[in-house]
Amino acid sequence: MDTEAAASGGWSRRRFIGVGAGAAAVVAVPSPAAPPPTAARAADPRRPPGDRSAGPRPLYVGTYTSTPGGGTGIGLASYDPQSGAITGSGTLTGVPDPSYLAVHPDGRTLYAVDERQDGGVTAVRLADRRVLGTRSTGGAGPCHLSVHPCGRWLLSANYGSGSVAVHPIAASGALGERTDLVTHSSPAPGPGQEGPHAHQFTTAPDGRHLLAVDLGTDTVYTYRLDPAKGTLTETGQAHTRPGAGPRHLTFHPGGRHAYLANEVDDTIAVCAYDPPSGRLTIGAPQSTGSSGDVTNYPAQILVTGDGRYAFLANRGHNSLARYAVEADGARLRLLGTVPVGGDFPRQIAFSPDGRLLFAANQRSGTVTVFHVDTDRGELRLAGEPFASPVAVCALPL
Repeated sequence: MDTEAAASGGWSRRRFIGVGAGAAAVVAVPSPAAPPPTAARAADPRRPPGDRSAGPRPLYVGTYTSTPGGGTGIGLASYDPQSGAITGSGTLTGVPDPSYLAVHPDGRTLYAVDERQDGGVTAVRLADRRVLGTRSTGGAGPCHLSVHPCGRWLLSANYGSGSVAVHPIAASGALGERTDLVTHSSPAPGPGQEGPHAHQFTTAPDGRHLLAVDLGTDTVYTYRLDPAKGTLTETGQAHTRPGAGPRHLTFHPGGRHAYLANEVDDTIAVCAYDPPSGRLTIGAPQSTGSSGDVTNYPAQILVTGDGRYAFLANRGHNSLARYAVEADGARLRLLGTVPVGGDFPRQIAFSPDGRLLFAANQRSGTVTVFHVDTDRGELRLAGEPFASPVAVCALPL
């Protein structure tokens, strides 16, 4: 984050970028990391995300490598899909500040942002954990990336410079040179912001439109992607109320509604989405379930596969808010909050079957796991937290 520095009294993303600038000359393509000794007993990294076979599943953990107490690369682990128990199996080194992770739809390649002043995106082949190379994002502090559903394009958001980038993906999973870079120059920055801060770049369920969430300009931008050239054309803007600081958008499975976590003013909003035009309409702000005695920064919201419930990570309140999704996605009703079991839940993710929820807790350096009751929208803690230095992203496959 951004505004979280005021609450933490420690390094922020901006302070981190300044410190990391002098260390940006990390070798982009290191020697392949050897599999850990326990790899034979751990999850097979070659298993695609949708594989439901019995046995442990792979888990990858993002961190910061340039901050005191941070990790040394991408954390390697496995989890039991029944109990949720996590077992560590080493670290993939050679990827600097991998603060956000994503996997290719075919499950063969992992992608990480290199959240530094000279930002990059790195590809890792999962079969042998070989780093395939790093490409520049053309901006500072990339904090989010996603793979277009067609598998041909990698989308990334540069927080520090307020821009979004597109890279082609080869058949091998490796990344090509950037095909486009767009900086959010309009509207002007919102209250308390010195410039644009792109925080997320993702694809709408219709596959034809891309949405970029910018905290600095209080705007969600809609783009069309040229499927042959990998270039962007802006087609619309949706504005939050001034100072909301939008951070993360998640779609309802029905494809006509989305939910927006506003980090700065501690709210969420239901959004209407029009697939033909890509137009997003942001609704009124709603409660995150946080109490008034702590400063809270909502981080990320998830929606269950059946579209009946949603869960929001609250940093500061250190909770997971539970919502019932009603009116075919058009309404959220707050059910309550559950303690996250860690400090500052930066990111949350479902297991592929939706039965487990993972929370990466930045300040406590832990990953907590919850069993998800999809019938009642309840969460039950699954054992003790898993220790992982400055855990800012957990990606279960």
